[in-house]
Formats: sequence, C-alpha cells, structure tokens
Amino acid sequence: MAQVIGAFAAAGILFVIASGQPGWTPGGFASNGFGDLSPGGYSMQAALLIEVVLTAGFLIVILGSTSSKVPGGFAPIAIGLALTLIHLISIPVTNTSVNPARSTGVAFYAETAAVGQLWLFWLAPLAGGAIGAAIWRYLLAPGESLEAVGG
Repeated sequence: MAQVIGAFAAAGILFVIASGQPGWTPGGFASNGFGDLSPGGYSMQAALLIEVVLTAGFLIVILGSTSSKVPGGFAPIAIGLALTLIHLISIPVTNTSVNPARSTGVAFYAETAAVGQLWLFWLAPLAGGAIGAAIWRYLLAPGESLEAVGG
C-alpha cells in the first residue's frame, strides 16, 4: 500500500512539473497498456506473458544477488542492471511494469483507458513473482530458506 501511495504522489509531482510547460498534454503519461495502449500495439496475451516472465526473472535476480551464498555488496549492481535490461526489452511492448505500484501511480493521470487495463499489471507481476519465487526455492536454491535472502 505504501508503494502505491508513493507512486501516486510521485506521479502527481511529475504531472504538476510537466504541466508547467505551455501546450503540454499528458497523453499516456508513461502508463502501461496493451492493444491500442501498447507503444508497439502488442496484444493482451503478449503483454501478460512478457510481464510475467520478466517479473519472474527479476525476482530470481533479486533472490540470487541477495543470497547468503554470494559475496556481499554486489546486489544493487545486479538488480539495477537487470531492471535496466527489463526496461529495454519491454518498454516497446507495455511501457514496462513489473511493479503494480508503478503502473497504478501513473494510470490515473493518463488521458487514456489505462485504469481499465490495470488488472493485467497487477495480475502479471504477482503471478511472475510467485513463479520466480517457486523457481528459486525448488530449482535454484532448494536448501536455502527465503529468510536468508530477505524474503
């Protein structure tokens, strides 16, 4: 809930700043979407799949880089680079979510039907997170508890 409130507040600040330029209109305001709201016109199925897969992969990177079995201090680099790659891959498809709060914050400021598509950008990251956690726990680190990696 705190992330959603923070994202909404941050989007509001950006909206006020951006609207200070004469002639500016919010348009999609970097909101997520599929179909007509996708930057590349990608389908709902494509949006769902990319968001689930990339969120699962991101969680695996987070869990792996914060594991007690890896050298400390490098997690921010791995996580930051993974998130950069995720954005490079999926901005053309959905404008990249992988976080429901990020999607919710800007959707309410967009001049599109982004709010009506928020369900996908809540469902996909939650499903991707669950899949990533299961892959980590049962395939990649079956003996390591999630508590050891901050989970």
